[in-house]
Amino acid sequence: MAGFPTYDSVEIEALETQAEAILGVLKARGYACVEPSVLQPAEIFLDRSGEEIRRRTFVLTDPSGRDLCLRPDLTIPVCRMHVERGGKYPARLCYNGLAFRHQPGEPDRPAQFYQAGVELLGAKDRRATDIEVASVVIEAVQAAGLSQFDMKIGDLGLFSALIDALDVPMQWRGRLKRHFWRAGYFEALLEKLSRGGASDAQRLLAHLGNLELADSRSAFEGLMDLLGEAPHGARTREEIVERLMEQAADAASIRLDPAIARLIANVLNVSGPAPKALAEIRKLVKAARVDLSEPLEAMEARMAALKPLNIDPSRVTFAARFGRNMEYYTGFVFELWSRDKEGAVQIAGGGRYDRLLENFGAPANTPAIGCAIRTERVLAARRAQKGRKS
Repeated sequence: MAGFPTYDSVEIEALETQAEAILGVLKARGYACVEPSVLQPAEIFLDRSGEEIRRRTFVLTDPSGRDLCLRPDLTIPVCRMHVERGGKYPARLCYNGLAFRHQPGEPDRPAQFYQAGVELLGAKDRRATDIEVASVVIEAVQAAGLSQFDMKIGDLGLFSALIDALDVPMQWRGRLKRHFWRAGYFEALLEKLSRGGASDAQRLLAHLGNLELADSRSAFEGLMDLLGEAPHGARTREEIVERLMEQAADAASIRLDPAIARLIANVLNVSGPAPKALAEIRKLVKAARVDLSEPLEAMEARMAALKPLNIDPSRVTFAARFGRNMEYYTGFVFELWSRDKEGAVQIAGGGRYDRLLENFGAPANTPAIGCAIRTERVLAARRAQKGRKS
């Protein structure tokens, strides 16, 4: 069946041997293996993963009418399992198992694949645990036999600090932070906020948005009922109402200072070898008299910690816009990429998600960071590198 790979005995043995090497490193670093259920309540992914994952999630209904899904990744199931079982903190957890994602229009991409990974939950020293997780994942990939790969890093916290340091209206800050990594959408949003002006429809939205918060929400919900609007696509009714309220805030707000818009755009355009890119951001914010010393120093500390792992600094790219495709990420993010004659392939990726665990009953802002390794891609990359050397 297209999209669902099968494995012969040779492939199974190769994957199992590689998994032993990867899990051996993770266990040696104090991570305990867990195995969450393949079947998960659908709402935890549809509500918390972001639109990119929602549209790729296999959803089914059981005989009792419950909406379930095949886990599209293992981070949320591992976190949910730990919190609901009353697990202690800090917790170091690892796993190796199948994940499932619908690949619309991409029949060559597997809808079923193996993921190994780590989740470090509840450790308060964020800088130290960012370094720990990135280091242990790099060590695991190296232990699997892959010696050459590139690294891409970013920090949603750095961009968040930039927005908080600038004279940006409060009602826009959340949206700018949430969408900054979506290149086309973000540029259009920034231009709209700096241009100002409103159509008749936007003025109506502005009028409704100027009501008290509860009345405003009720007005938009009533408008949807009056027009017979029902949730469509991947968006829920609540998301549609939130979107209407955001548009109302835009229409009612003052224009964003064009100089601030240019600074935001210039910072987001920074991408390149990490030391050079961080120096460029320092230069930009210093000229604007904006203090981002804390997040920049944190990123430089992460870079310094990678040196003992024999990571070539020239192969580490910092991209200010990089935020990955899961909406729950909140801080440091990173990916590992292999390079072969057919192009670059992502083999691992993860980051910090300090607001995810509270959705399952943990205290608000419980620190958490994790990373998933695409083990079949690691195996293919290792074979390709071995072939080039022979």
